[in-house]
Amino acid sequence: MTYLVNEIFYSLQGEGYWSGRPAVFCRFSRCNLWTGREEDRASAICQFCDTDFTASTKYELAELFDAIKGAWPSGQPNPMVVFTGGEPMLQLPINLLSTLGIEGFYRAVETNGTVNKPGVLSFLDWVCVSPKVNAPLEIHRGDELKLVYPQGPDPSVYLGLKFDHFWLSPMDGPNLAENTATAVEYVKQNPRWRLNTQTHKQVGIR
Repeated sequence: MTYLVNEIFYSLQGEGYWSGRPAVFCRFSRCNLWTGREEDRASAICQFCDTDFTASTKYELAELFDAIKGAWPSGQPNPMVVFTGGEPMLQLPINLLSTLGIEGFYRAVETNGTVNKPGVLSFLDWVCVSPKVNAPLEIHRGDELKLVYPQGPDPSVYLGLKFDHFWLSPMDGPNLAENTATAVEYVKQNPRWRLNTQTHKQVGIR
C-alpha cells in the first residue's frame, strides 16, 4: 500500500500545547472536507483552510518510516512526529505508529475529528482535534481541542467534551486582526479557553 504525503519536514511546533517544541511534521495529502483546489473552496464543508496539501509524493510504508526518522537530527533524544494534513486520519497506518513508538518517537496527530479510528488513536501519544462546525464530530476525547474562531455556534458547546486543553485560534485571512481581538475578548470572558496563535507564521518558519 502507498501513502500520499504532501511534505515531511523538521521545524518547531507553532501552535497549541507543544508550541516551540522541535518536531518532524508529516503532512498527508487529501482531506474529506475540501479538495484543496481554490475553485472548490466556496462549496467545501471547510472553507477557511490556509494549508496547501494538494501536491503529493507516494511512499511505501518503509519509505515513510525512513523519511520521518531521517528528518529528526541524528543522535538527538526525545524525537517527536506530528501527523497533519489535509486529514491525516484518512491514511495514518497503525504499523507506522507502532514502529515509530518502538524507535522512541512521541506521536501526535492534528485532525478535524471527523474520522474516528480507535485502533489508530490507541497508538498515538497526543491527539489534537480542530472541529469544523459544518462537519460531524466523531472524536469526542483527546488532549487538546483547537477551535478556529469565529465559526458557527458559541464555543461553549464543545466544553462538555473530554479534552484537557481548549484553545481558541483566530481565523487567519484579511480579518485576522479583528478576529484576534474578538478571540482575546472571548477568552478573557471565558477563561476555560486559552488563546492560540500561529507563532510559526509570526517568526517566519514552516
